[in-house]
Amino acid sequence: MTTKNEQTSALIDLNEDLENYFSNTIIPQLFVDAQLILRKFTPPAMKHFKLKAEFIGMPFEEIRDNFRFPTIMENIQTVMDTGEILEKEIQTTDMCWYQMNILPYRIRKENKTNGVIITFVDITPRVNDLKEQEKLITEHELLLDTIAHDIKNPIFALGLTVQVLKKLPEKGMENFPALLKNIESSLTEMKKVVGDLIDTRWQKNKYQAEPELLDLHNIVEDVKLALAPQILERNVVIKQQIDSAEIKFVRRKLRSIIYNLINNSIKYTPEDRRPEIFIKSFSEDGYLVISVADNGMGMQKAAQQSIFEKFSRVDSNTEGSGVGLYLVNTIVALSGGKVTVDSEPGKGSVFNVYMKLED
Repeated sequence: MTTKNEQTSALIDLNEDLENYFSNTIIPQLFVDAQLILRKFTPPAMKHFKLKAEFIGMPFEEIRDNFRFPTIMENIQTVMDTGEILEKEIQTTDMCWYQMNILPYRIRKENKTNGVIITFVDITPRVNDLKEQEKLITEHELLLDTIAHDIKNPIFALGLTVQVLKKLPEKGMENFPALLKNIESSLTEMKKVVGDLIDTRWQKNKYQAEPELLDLHNIVEDVKLALAPQILERNVVIKQQIDSAEIKFVRRKLRSIIYNLINNSIKYTPEDRRPEIFIKSFSEDGYLVISVADNGMGMQKAAQQSIFEKFSRVDSNTEGSGVGLYLVNTIVALSGGKVTVDSEPGKGSVFNVYMKLED
């Protein structure tokens, strides 16, 4: 028969085992009893949640703010009432993420829950990794959208040039050299797009083109050359007032921004009106502002709220896929800038692109 001294000794040994466990575990853990009194916590819990030894024996309600998680008391009570384990991903106000598990502490002989054990596993690195993966996926999708959009435009220009060639009289070939130059330019653009895709595919840092110091004058001239067939076809007037020209940015991305804005200005100008585009740039509050104004069809206020959404189009009768302005907005937003639009039906539009300048 077990003596009282033997029982006491066994309890002391069991308590020491429990103390050793709580002292040496690397996981933040707490023991809260049925009266919601804090009875024990592990050293990692002390570090993570700034707990002190004198908190032992205090109502958990009085120290709940240390966990910066407003519904923890309700969650504990739910486990006490149901006897079921609760698992939850939580974010504290110091921007750390934890996998929180609240386990019922059951007395089997009495078949009742006499408290809870709460464990916290820091999953901040895993959450940050997921965010990085989401960012890479976004960059990947943006790259594919940009390539699809950029390769479509020179193909369209080629088709436009071929249509003009078909209309030329047999003996009226004085414009043939200029048209041939447009074909060559379109082919060069397609080669560049494919070449950039191949280069990017095999770079060590996939989809991460390097920024370089760019001159806005050169980018605009490059875009005008790429859009030469449309500019000649519509007899477009382009005026410039570039007061600030230098910015460190990815060449392809800046070129895509300017290309889409000018191309849209031409496309969305009524056929019976000569397109007039005014490009200007200036510095403002740490941004290089690139403004592209036109005399096109303009748009209602309601349309201005949705034009930056993917596949959104102002006029379904005008050729396009609704990707151009989405690309512009996405590229600019990812670089810390913004795009604004001011437009009125029948009076054209002004797009202002705010590109963040480095210190």
